[in-house]
Amino acid sequence: MKVIGVTGLPGSGKSVVSRVAKNLKIPIVRMGDVIRDEAEKRGSTPGEVAVKLREEYGEFVVAERCVESIKSMDKKHNPNMNQDTASADDVYMIEGIRSPYEVEIFRKNFKDFKVIAVHSTPKTRFKRLKKRMRDDDSMELSQFKKRDERELNFGIGNVIATSDYMIVNEGPVKKLKNVVRGVLKNEMQSKG
Repeated sequence: MKVIGVTGLPGSGKSVVSRVAKNLKIPIVRMGDVIRDEAEKRGSTPGEVAVKLREEYGEFVVAERCVESIKSMDKKHNPNMNQDTASADDVYMIEGIRSPYEVEIFRKNFKDFKVIAVHSTPKTRFKRLKKRMRDDDSMELSQFKKRDERELNFGIGNVIATSDYMIVNEGPVKKLKNVVRGVLKNEMQSKG
């Protein structure tokens, strides 16, 4: 089993990477979905829950929940395999890695774990967030900066700096998709 993580600040293009992976039949676990689901249960905002979950359960909580999801997906896909003999044919993606603690958990659980970082300028990312208008996106520049600061406090800068692949996403979406497709196909061929 091979697991590839995706990191990047909000609006950098992580979801485009995931769409390319989905088209290549790679199952995706989104760390943000863990946060959003918990926020809905608590009747709180994703930003508040992201901080509170880590305060309550430790820096590893979101990563541990993602590991459980992937292992569960792998068991469904390979019911006769245990973790020690998991098939090398399976590739999974984790979208939204934010801290070195999360990378540490993934590396402990998945032997050949790789990280793809997607980078865009703040100006580009802010324009994208205003355009996509997801519930947790910032429409005000001050809120956007505050969100970036929160993400950086989680340690996302260290994850980006130590990633296996760095993809700059400032051009057309088609260009990003082509670069990502190349990286993912390379990783799929080198698995195991």
